[in-house]
Amino acid sequence: MPDPTRELVRQLYRTPPDRFVAARDAAAAEARRSGDVRVAREIGRLRRPTVAAWLVNLLALDRPELVADLGRLAESLRSAQRELRGAKLRDLSAQRRAVVGALVAEARRLAAGVEGAPSAGKLPLAEVEGTLNAAISDVEVAEQVRSGRLLRAASYAGFGEVPRPQLRLVTGGADEEAAGVAVRPRSDDRSALRAEQAERAARAERARRRRALEKELARARTDQERAEAALTDAAETERGGAAVLDTIETELADLERRRAVAGEDLSRARLARRSAERSVTAARRRTGEVEAAVEALDAEEGDVGGGVGTAD
Repeated sequence: MPDPTRELVRQLYRTPPDRFVAARDAAAAEARRSGDVRVAREIGRLRRPTVAAWLVNLLALDRPELVADLGRLAESLRSAQRELRGAKLRDLSAQRRAVVGALVAEARRLAAGVEGAPSAGKLPLAEVEGTLNAAISDVEVAEQVRSGRLLRAASYAGFGEVPRPQLRLVTGGADEEAAGVAVRPRSDDRSALRAEQAERAARAERARRRRALEKELARARTDQERAEAALTDAAETERGGAAVLDTIETELADLERRRAVAGEDLSRARLARRSAERSVTAARRRTGEVEAAVEALDAEEGDVGGGVGTAD
C-alpha cells in the first residue's frame, strides 16, 4: 500500500520552487489539524530546491527509468576507465553526451507541463546538464539525484570527456610491441620527450585554468542561488502585498458604493424635508386665515347680539 506521506513529499518536490514554501506550509498545517504531529514536523523540515535541482527532481520522480539508464552508463564508464580501455571510453563518452542531452531535453519538456513553472528561457539547463554529468562521476551525487529530493545543482571537476588513461613511454623492443605500446626509434627519443614535456605543461596549464574557472563558476552559482532565493522571497512578499491591496481596494469600492447610496438617500431626504417645509408653511398660512375668519365671524356675531339687546 502506498505511503501517503511519501507520496505527499514527492508531490511537493514536483512543485515549482517559488510555490514550494506555501505548499509545504499548507501540507504541514493540514497534518497538524489532522493530529499527526510527526508528519507535520517531517514536512515542515523539507527545504526548497533551486530551479535546477527541481528540474532534476522532475526527471527522478517522473522518468526514473531514464535516470536508471544514466546510472548504468556511469558504471560502464567507471569499468572502462579502470580497465584502461581507450576505445570503449570514447564510445561510452559519446553515449554519455547523447544520454545527458536527452535527459536535459526531457527535463525541459516535463517543466512545460507543470503549472506555474518558469518559462523555457529561464530554465537553468546548463546546471541540469552539469548535475547529470556529476551524477555519472560521483556515486553520492547519483544517489541524491535518484532520491528526487535534490536541493542544489551539483558540479564535478572532471566535466567533459572522461579522462583517458595516460601511458608513459618505455623502451624495451619486442616486449613493448607485444604490450601494445607504440615504440619510437631511439633517434626520436629526445624529440618525443620534449613533445611529451610540452604536452604535460599544456595539460597542467589547462588544469590550472579549469580550476580557476570552476572556482569562479562555483562563486557565480552561489551568487545566482542567493539572488534566486531573494527573488523568490521578494515575489512572495509582492504577492502578499498585492493581496492586501486587492482586499483594501475591494473594501474601498464597497464603501464608495455605500457612500453613493447614502448620498442618494440624503438627497431624497432633503427634498422630502423641503416639501414638508412648504406644506407646513401652507398649512400655517391656511390655519391663520381660518382663525382670522373665525375671529371675524365671532366679532360680527357679537355686534349683532349687542344691537338686539338695546332695542329691547
